[in-house]
Amino acid sequence: MKIAQIDKPKDVDKPPPPPPKLEEIKPYVPPPEFVDIQAPQEQNNAIAVITQQAPVPAAPVPVAAPPAPKAGTNVGQDPRHPLKIGEDYYPDASKRANEEGRCIVSLTVAADGRITNEVIQTSSGFPRLDEACLKGVHGQRMKPATEDGKPIEKTVSIPIVWKLTNK
Repeated sequence: MKIAQIDKPKDVDKPPPPPPKLEEIKPYVPPPEFVDIQAPQEQNNAIAVITQQAPVPAAPVPVAAPPAPKAGTNVGQDPRHPLKIGEDYYPDASKRANEEGRCIVSLTVAADGRITNEVIQTSSGFPRLDEACLKGVHGQRMKPATEDGKPIEKTVSIPIVWKLTNK
């Protein structure tokens, strides 16, 4: 058996070097949103439906004197046949998923007031809401446009806004 002597530890150890200084990282703070306090307040109802006329293409420059403008009215809501749009027609799955949006539906109102050829012109971003827009106008009636006092067929675009009221 061999016995070996171990060196005695030194009485004074050097302290460890200080940790390197790290640059202070400041958290990112986004700039505040611009809030226009002059903006009009939105309606608080569940759905706002606004009828807009499709843009009319510019007429070519006539050589002869232009004909007198024809007196008439635009397509309008028929209070006896309201569209199926509103809180009662909001898709349940869209309510649960907190889906809100605005879609524009292009549709043709026949001379007898029937709505035909409804298509999504601008999507809300949610297929369920877009489908609800089409179901809301399909097979419904509106007041037809008139020209010289006679009802005529006309294509219009209708924006439909889906907004949850009880969040």
